Amino acid sequence: MPLLTLNSACLAFGDVALLDHAELVLEPGERVALIGRNGAGKSSLLRALAGSARLDDGMVWRQPGLRVAYVSQEPDFELGRDVFATVAEGVGEAARLIADYHACAQEVAHGDTAALARLEDLQHRLEATHGWTLHHKVEQVIDRLGLDGEAQVASLSGGGVKRVALARALAGEPDLLLLDEPTNHLDIDAIAWLEELIRSFRGGVVVITHDRAFMDAVATRIVELDRGRLASFPGSFSEYQRRKAEMLEIEAKANADFDKFLAQEEVWIRKGVEARRTRNEGRVKRLEELRNQRAARRERVGNVNLQLERGDASGQLVAELTQVTKRFGDKMVIRDFSTRVMRGDRIGLIGPNGAGKTTLLKLILGDLEPDQGQVRRGTKQQIAYFDQFRVQLDSEMPICDVISPGSDWVEIGKTKKHVIGYLEDFLFSPQRARSPVRSLSGGERNRLLLARLFAQPANILVLDEPTNDLDVETLELLEQLLAEYDGTIFLVSHDRMFLDNVVTQTIAAEGEGRWREYAGGYQDWKRVRDVESAAPEKQAGKVTKPAEPERKTSARAAKLGFNEKRELEQLPGKIAALEAEQTGLQQQLADPAIYRERPQDVPRFNQRLEAIEVELLQLLERWELLESKAG
Repeated sequence: MPLLTLNSACLAFGDVALLDHAELVLEPGERVALIGRNGAGKSSLLRALAGSARLDDGMVWRQPGLRVAYVSQEPDFELGRDVFATVAEGVGEAARLIADYHACAQEVAHGDTAALARLEDLQHRLEATHGWTLHHKVEQVIDRLGLDGEAQVASLSGGGVKRVALARALAGEPDLLLLDEPTNHLDIDAIAWLEELIRSFRGGVVVITHDRAFMDAVATRIVELDRGRLASFPGSFSEYQRRKAEMLEIEAKANADFDKFLAQEEVWIRKGVEARRTRNEGRVKRLEELRNQRAARRERVGNVNLQLERGDASGQLVAELTQVTKRFGDKMVIRDFSTRVMRGDRIGLIGPNGAGKTTLLKLILGDLEPDQGQVRRGTKQQIAYFDQFRVQLDSEMPICDVISPGSDWVEIGKTKKHVIGYLEDFLFSPQRARSPVRSLSGGERNRLLLARLFAQPANILVLDEPTNDLDVETLELLEQLLAEYDGTIFLVSHDRMFLDNVVTQTIAAEGEGRWREYAGGYQDWKRVRDVESAAPEKQAGKVTKPAEPERKTSARAAKLGFNEKRELEQLPGKIAALEAEQTGLQQQLADPAIYRERPQDVPRFNQRLEAIEVELLQLLERWELLESKAG
């Protein structure tokens, strides 16, 4: 029996149909990734599935007794309470009793003897309502998600609040988990943790996300909301991309054939008298039906037209940091870090929330000065900054004024363009150009920030979490634009695939204020980290053989045999061949074209790179052993 069924669902916002007789069936154990363009209605659909919003027409059928938990993009609970009380709300009616008992127990633990009588009363009431089981569930969930029950929710980071929201949802042991952009504000380690959590969840999951690596890791089916209809694609995101391209090609051909036939009929009807004869009345009626069909057709929304004016070239040196240290109070954020950034570098910054990525950027760009060490900066720098918190946007300002305050024109390069036309390039209709910023969804606000960013010439781009809320197609277009950009790029992102497709070197937080540079993107950094973390384990796992009695050996016995000599001579060539293969694979993976034209080769290339790392390590160890024996 399915968990949930959506039948002929209709939902409109103004004159735009978000759902147009949409259908969906969700089976137990399925993990569905819901994708679609920004503003297509994904969040509205998820709220309808959760029962917190009503459809204009159609029906949502839920399995009798189905327990549904919905986690919205932004917290929908009070932030002024502690974690335990907030999570306890997820168990339902007994939440208040459990929260009161926990708070009273804390008061007693801190020496408030007057609270003992109230604690005893709450204990009896919990026993009468079987609340102890629920209390234990809340404690288990808090412990499982690594939260501090006594901490105030308002004091947590964005990632911490997201964990609280997930704990609150899981506390009620739901059969169906509905998640709206759960990876926003989570760092890479937290996203990996969330992937494991979803994979181990026994019920059904529907998750709205644009993180392609996250989808490949958790989804068993991709469902796309496109022009009011839901299309289902079993399998991974890579499989969806292939099948979607085929569907769009077939749709375009069918529309072209239809339009050609309609044009021929329109020519015929304009002949006049011949078309109005009685024997042609059927043909006239058919033409009317064709016109109605063409008017009812919803065209696919076009792609964002991204163009970036680089401006004048900066100096060859962008910044040089020499043994830089920065602390805030007792917290060491950057410890003795040195690096050199040259024009054209594409640098990704990786680290947990609060590690100091933004601080390091500000030191490089001159917004902060170090406590110790030196920073030398280049010349002719024009910096464009994308802010993850969107503080640059005034929620009451009209959209067009965000792009060009006090003017109807925006200058891109050496050409002027009307602000309405420029906004249309970013998929904002002329009717919405005068609307306030607060009317926009999260993805639309990010598109507006990109429009503002690209309206100014810049030779240094600083992108702080630009991928949050952006739909997949806009993400891929942004990747293509950045690949063609010849200025300097600093990218802070937790989108692993976006990092791999954009950056050529990575600066990663190593903990306790230490930072380290790596060649390549996220996967390259991960491979090096995995190899280094596995090396101590490999050494620890070796069994130490008992010492053998000392034997008298001749000098000749320690020399290399014929086969070992031959092996030693061949090892440098084998290592060089593997390194060349490794370089070739890395160059192919650094080319964005492979992700569009041959996405099926990407997993195979990554697997081969991992195998090469292991083979190289083994060959180097063998070479060292034979060299020492020969010496």
